[in-house]
Amino acid sequence: MNGTAKSTRTADAIVVGGGLAGLVAAAELVDKGKRVILVDQENEANLGGQAFWSFGGLFFVDSPEQRRLGIKDSYDLALQDWMGTAGFDREEDLWPRRWAQAYVEFAAGEKRSWLRQRGLKIFPLVGWAERGGYGPDGHGNSVPRFHITWGTGPALVDMFAATVRDGADRGLVDFAFRHRVDELLVSDGVATGVRGSVLEPSDVARGVPSSRLAVGEFEFTAGAVVVTSGGIGANWDLVKKNWPARLGTPPQHMLTGVPAHVDGRMLEISRRAGASLINSDRMWHYTEGITNYDSVWPNHGIRILPGPSSLWLDATGKQLPAPLFPGFDTLGTLEHIVRTGYDYSWFVLDQKIIEKEFGLSGQEQNPDLTGRSVRKLLERIRPGAPGPVEAFKRRGEDFVVADSVRELVAGMNKIGSVDLDADAVEATLIARDREMVNGFSKDLSVSVIHAARKYKGDRVARIASPHRLLDPASGPLIAVKLHLLTRKTLGGLETDLDSRVLRTDGTPFDGLFAAGEVAGFGGGGVHGYRSLEGTFLGGCIFSGRAAGRAAAR
Repeated sequence: MNGTAKSTRTADAIVVGGGLAGLVAAAELVDKGKRVILVDQENEANLGGQAFWSFGGLFFVDSPEQRRLGIKDSYDLALQDWMGTAGFDREEDLWPRRWAQAYVEFAAGEKRSWLRQRGLKIFPLVGWAERGGYGPDGHGNSVPRFHITWGTGPALVDMFAATVRDGADRGLVDFAFRHRVDELLVSDGVATGVRGSVLEPSDVARGVPSSRLAVGEFEFTAGAVVVTSGGIGANWDLVKKNWPARLGTPPQHMLTGVPAHVDGRMLEISRRAGASLINSDRMWHYTEGITNYDSVWPNHGIRILPGPSSLWLDATGKQLPAPLFPGFDTLGTLEHIVRTGYDYSWFVLDQKIIEKEFGLSGQEQNPDLTGRSVRKLLERIRPGAPGPVEAFKRRGEDFVVADSVRELVAGMNKIGSVDLDADAVEATLIARDREMVNGFSKDLSVSVIHAARKYKGDRVARIASPHRLLDPASGPLIAVKLHLLTRKTLGGLETDLDSRVLRTDGTPFDGLFAAGEVAGFGGGGVHGYRSLEGTFLGGCIFSGRAAGRAAAR
């Protein structure tokens, strides 16, 4: 690059990262008539970042959708659930606590109307993720709060991308794709811009890894810099480096739940410039990952969104203890699985369960919701598993389908590292089936199925009627090898409620703002140790809005 002219530009604000938080911040700046440079190391096809790939789940409190389904929710109940789930216990949790209270107020207040003004439409059935199981003031949602965007992640992204693109048409937004930030510019303690490398042009499809060959340099200056560059989910070295001791030894293998560009580079770049980075050991990974037979990025994993009826076994064939049932406690299950010494577990189920209880996370796995097609949506009530689920059952390397327990276990042993005993697995299934013959049970994994079906949204569309796994009428039997799956960074750059980045002494870093996952979705860790789900996209929106508004002042 010697002798190559350095590209320079100036604006009112620079937004580093074209994901959802960056788009929201840029949209707020555009609405205030500010000139914005939006910088991203990927090409334009990746605008929207991880949010584009998402299911579009949003956390609302006491929504009309909840009330129509007979769900009684309130701000006080939601805040109790959030604080019990977060488990804030550190001195640096001051701002995360404040962000948590502010976010729950937002979710119980103007969030829904504010988003609806921008075009949000919501699927009428409210889901129930992270049910917890540890008492009223412990982890989990006391009621269903998972609202699915009609159109999933792409629709949510488009709501803000449209404003930003309109800003570009009006000369307010300057896109700088294939520009990788390597340094924050600071003058007299004030963030004044960014410096970095221009990467060679790339026309690869969204999510596909791109070249990192630098062909030039750039230096952009502005009155405000907003960092919205995401977390560390695709950077295995950083995941291992920051792995929390409380979760045991880092596993040998995990699937990757985010595109390769989610590399966490801006965390260290911001820290070197003087920003406070907190709660780096807090992270959110899933336990129900399956290998994508049609991968987009390396080691691409998809998460199963399970109902509670599958029998969950560890790698050695032992049933997971209460309350580690499907959909109840992601992080508790992760800790348990890692401490077994293996990096995988098993769902054992049957055709009746997979037809009703297996959802797949991600917009591309839900073409009916993503395409806003009522006709395709109605296909879910027909016999058989949903098309994307059936495709994984037939083509996925982690699925075993069999007519007998012995045949099933033989298939499991081919893809697992532990030879399971077919007689022992069958004994577990027989014991579970004996608990299924009436509405009573001492087995809590069975009791939660009966309890969950009291919610009509689950009874109608989500949870299979209780039945024996060994009943031939419900077959064939199915086993799914579940991998651990990287996903979210829960810590990050410490920020106040205006998304101003703080220095290590607690004072504001003038000119520097952060939002989204790079800021722990607000404050440097609004979720604490655990998430209630449906809160990541909302955290990007809430913190991005705060950053854009503050940077525009």
